[in-house]
Amino acid sequence: MRFDESYSGNVFIKSHSDYKESQAVIYGMPMDWTVSFRPGSRFGPARIREVSVGLEEYSPYLDRELDEVKYFDAGDIPLPFGNPQRSLDMIEEYVDQLLADGKFPLGMGGEHLVSWPVFKAMHKKYPDLAIIHMDAHTDLRTEYEGEPLSHSTPIRKAADLIGPENIFSFGIRSGMKEEFQWAKEVGLQIFKFDVHKPLCDVLPKLSGRPVYVTIDIDVLDPAHAPGTGTVDAGGITSKELLASIHEIARSNVKVVGADLVEVAPVYDHSEQTANTASKMIREMILGFVK
Repeated sequence: MRFDESYSGNVFIKSHSDYKESQAVIYGMPMDWTVSFRPGSRFGPARIREVSVGLEEYSPYLDRELDEVKYFDAGDIPLPFGNPQRSLDMIEEYVDQLLADGKFPLGMGGEHLVSWPVFKAMHKKYPDLAIIHMDAHTDLRTEYEGEPLSHSTPIRKAADLIGPENIFSFGIRSGMKEEFQWAKEVGLQIFKFDVHKPLCDVLPKLSGRPVYVTIDIDVLDPAHAPGTGTVDAGGITSKELLASIHEIARSNVKVVGADLVEVAPVYDHSEQTANTASKMIREMILGFVK
């Protein structure tokens, strides 16, 4: 019997074997060195791959099949355990190379700090970059307990890099009062509690612009995604997140990269979080990679 790597669980389902011919590259960022509550998201990328074998190849939402997109699963970046700065440098260098090769980068985390070096790499190629951020948390702190490299800081770092007016945060329901005040003062738009309706209002304003989409799985209510490091009640449903991904896919924005982070499999024995994340990745592939 022939061994089919694309259905092995070692790579995301239907991954192509040829990097050079690929349009998109899926890669893992297995880092959780700075989490403030529950670690374990470094195991997220591997588990998302493993459960992807249970997915259908066809999306009835987008009327596309995975065979229509050539994507390559490059595996996880071998990040040095316990060394945040070196890990972030390696991620930035890695994404720099993907962009130089003309690939659409689709990352899986890992804690949300792994998105920060990706933002830097994307901004070098797309100076007019905008970021769509879906999350339970603002992630606008300058530091956490004295540490500027923290999973609570990536969106603040991004705001300092590309300008706060170019960041749009959805589903937010947790953060310090000072974070919300700062965002209001500098023009970073935070849409509290909801995603789909405000997103529909924002997308026309981003028409034609390069946009990076970053999704923290904890934007979902814990009932839909208990397997994450910092759960927060009052979130959206998986149906609403799917609708939001599809709204972006059908809009006129130019999605140039994306990631999904903070899946921590150890806290969800039912594996609904990893399975949900896997489906979101499928829809991002089919919706964002044109």
